[in-house]
Amino acid sequence: MKTFTYERAATPAEAAAMVLRTPGAKFIAGGTNLLDLMKLQIETPQHLVDVNRLKLDTIEPTPDGGLRIGALVRNTDLAADMRVRKDYGVLSRALLAGASGQLRNKATTAGNLLQRTRCPYFYDTTKPCNKRQPGAGCAAIGGFNRNHAVLGTSDQCIATHPSDMAVAMRLLDAQIETVRPDGVTRIIPIADFHHLPGSTPDIETALLPGELITAVSLPKPLGGTHAYHKVRDRSSYAFALISVAAVIGPDGGGRLAFGGLAHKPWRVEAAEASMPTGAKTTAAHVLAGARTTPQNAFKLPLVERTLSAVFAEARG
Repeated sequence: MKTFTYERAATPAEAAAMVLRTPGAKFIAGGTNLLDLMKLQIETPQHLVDVNRLKLDTIEPTPDGGLRIGALVRNTDLAADMRVRKDYGVLSRALLAGASGQLRNKATTAGNLLQRTRCPYFYDTTKPCNKRQPGAGCAAIGGFNRNHAVLGTSDQCIATHPSDMAVAMRLLDAQIETVRPDGVTRIIPIADFHHLPGSTPDIETALLPGELITAVSLPKPLGGTHAYHKVRDRSSYAFALISVAAVIGPDGGGRLAFGGLAHKPWRVEAAEASMPTGAKTTAAHVLAGARTTPQNAFKLPLVERTLSAVFAEARG
């Protein structure tokens, strides 16, 4: 790990200003992803701004009947909150499916959204990676890519987004609240927050330089059966080959979002109209335009099978 300087911020706007004025600076909260990347010298921030003392760790009701989740709420606390368990069960289940209890105790809501890919070539600094070093090439294309994306890919990158929580947040139409270094705030719909790789896979989110996430707001609860199915190579502490977040009503309709398929949490609203007709038709709509490799083509039938399991659970 390379040397760095460190300071604490007293307000969100101050933290944003500190990061903007110091080249190579990063925010740090739980550090469950950033510190690993620093040890491998994938991330080499010259300066860290600690945001842990900012009062962003509460969960509060909103006037429209939803919830406002502070950026520093730990994953364990969010999953265990009785309001989340009762009204946003898909979110609680997604959080519990991610990582280990020890990591969930440290990981924050904002940090979870900002996780970087777990592509092995991104983590191996001896291999080319456009996400780590723009213009270097993508070793995953033509390499070992069993876990990689089949939707929204480009010729520059086929990595997937690793977060379970973000998939549930996408299903729920979360809104991400931020503050800029000049103190101006804004709200980013989660549908617009994560970017597809295109020609710039190193630009992963809609955040501007120095912009800090302060909260995530959920709209009023959705009725129906909430489910989160995560298919992985081992039963715990593994990232999704695919995951399905679902809210399904009595008529079989509802919402779906997917992990493990793309560079961002994947939702195709147009496909949701076909949910009452069954998993086969729905999967075909979700997977339209998929680009597979010989190693990850199994993900296509796996989507249909996982959807079948989700629909069966909703039917009881």
